[in-house]
Amino acid sequence: MDPAVAAATSTVESTLKTLVAGNPKPDRETLRAALVSAGIPNADVEVSVSRTPTGLDVDAMEAAARAGDSCIMGQIRDGGVVVTVLPVLATGKCFVGDAR
Repeated sequence: MDPAVAAATSTVESTLKTLVAGNPKPDRETLRAALVSAGIPNADVEVSVSRTPTGLDVDAMEAAARAGDSCIMGQIRDGGVVVTVLPVLATGKCFVGDAR
């Protein structure tokens, strides 16, 4: 794995784990702010919605940080964190759609 991707993966994972230790269901803005505060450029961060169109909390939050040609994808569900690395989409983004 590219050293920059490995470093970004470590940053995303530790940031998300620290965040959920204090708040197991963070909202979209809190999740984005935590990643940006950890040194990930705002332009490289994508975060899923935290509420459904009917106003309910979502079951899981997802965030992505672009690092070169890779996306570090993090998911928060039930206070747990899972992180994986996937390739950047042809659009240059990590998420399908406009959740940024």
